[in-house]
Amino acid sequence: MPEPTLRIGLISDTHGLLRPEALAALAGCEQILHAGDIGKPEILEVLRQIAPLSVVRGNNDEGLAWATELPLVVELQLGGVGLYMVHELAHVPAELAESVQVVITGHSHKPLIEQRDGRLWVNPGSAGPRRFKLPISVGLLHIADGAVRAELIELQT
Repeated sequence: MPEPTLRIGLISDTHGLLRPEALAALAGCEQILHAGDIGKPEILEVLRQIAPLSVVRGNNDEGLAWATELPLVVELQLGGVGLYMVHELAHVPAELAESVQVVITGHSHKPLIEQRDGRLWVNPGSAGPRRFKLPISVGLLHIADGAVRAELIELQT
């Protein structure tokens, strides 16, 4: 019998703004991953009320007292899939463990899903204040039977 699909919410670059549309898109997730540039600790508290939360510190979180304890990198296994999360794409090491199947980044505010070097690379884009003409978005990972699929959700704001 196939495993039920695990739904993982991806959010990044909130920069102190947690939109109701982002919360609605993440509702029902079994886990949430925030790829940095959080802006306010209250954002993490609200996200933790939806689902267990893993988070990395972004460049705009540097120097904020509440963010000093946040890791720069998170590696975890969810549904048998290895995930590697860091805020900036430039900080992904050239050599990743073979177990890493998905790399999650933020920083650029540009949503992205790409297969590269046998891995899935995902940037959920920015869920916070609009930057230039880039979309406001979050992402989802759907994991079932060791396979993973990513989805981007553009928020109507």
